Amino acid sequence: MSTYPISVPACRLPSDPSERHAQLRDYFCDKDAIASARDEYWSLDLEWSNEADRYVDPRLDEGLAWWGCERYSEMALARKRRGRVLLALNDTWTLESWSHWMKRTPRHSSQGIVVLHVDDHKDLAAPRLFQRNDGWYDPISREKIALNNPESITLAIESGAIGMGSFLTPFLHSFPGVNVRHLCQAPKCVTTTDSLIQPFLVNDTLLEPNELRPAIQLLDSSVNSSLGRYRLTNDLDMWLQNISSCGKDIFLHIDMDYFCNRFDGDSDSIATPGPHNPPLENILTCIDDLSLALKRHELTNKIVDTTVAFSPGFFPAEFWAPACNRLLDGLGERPWNN
Repeated sequence: MSTYPISVPACRLPSDPSERHAQLRDYFCDKDAIASARDEYWSLDLEWSNEADRYVDPRLDEGLAWWGCERYSEMALARKRRGRVLLALNDTWTLESWSHWMKRTPRHSSQGIVVLHVDDHKDLAAPRLFQRNDGWYDPISREKIALNNPESITLAIESGAIGMGSFLTPFLHSFPGVNVRHLCQAPKCVTTTDSLIQPFLVNDTLLEPNELRPAIQLLDSSVNSSLGRYRLTNDLDMWLQNISSCGKDIFLHIDMDYFCNRFDGDSDSIATPGPHNPPLENILTCIDDLSLALKRHELTNKIVDTTVAFSPGFFPAEFWAPACNRLLDGLGERPWNN
């Protein structure tokens, strides 16, 4: 991908190194931004970190050896396909997979799309894309972005413009009638709630404060609206209830931190793991329950696109291999054989 120098006025970043580091980490999320002072501005260099501490999990090397990564910095771009299933380490690549489907299927309607989102997070953050009259613009790669152009989505993921936690947002902006069914476990979800999906725009907070970025808010579902619906539930049958009436094109995204989110991307969780930290036996049982629910609702062969993300620093790396094979088997795909 093309890279360009990034500079911001000195006044937009704190002079204190710790505060500046925190703001850059919050803005760029997945990438490390190295700031160098240049007179009246900061020059920023972006890179995928090759430091183990950046990725939290103390047993990460076990997962990387199973996958075949030699460097930590390779994780951000790592993805492989097994039959109908795209396997990736970062969930961002889900949007690239959907983009390929859109290119292959130009005649589609947002009213006919359902996203089955299996995740410990909503992934509705605002990506670092700017809204322009002719579409979206990536301020990092300086390229135009279109969801039906997979190459442009690849560039935006590689640049860091679209990152973890934000891949759903541009999709829901492009297809405002999409229905999302989000399956999430306790303690983050203990009941079923329905909301409306409202796309809107927010101001950028660093590179160009006058530019607008796509964002999503969830509204009271009692309002009569043509907007898409967002169901958050911990119940498998409520997750799949009346799916056939919601649309004919079904996308399945599985983030493995749904099954166990020991770290939640936080180094403090090494000493004090999060509450969603079941043993492998429970994880495999939960995978079986998910696969059986899809079969019970006769959906396994109706899914047009499936992606699975292992989420380093969230889902423990020592579980990647057994959980992957159990899930692939449940989805009717051949096992992983490295």
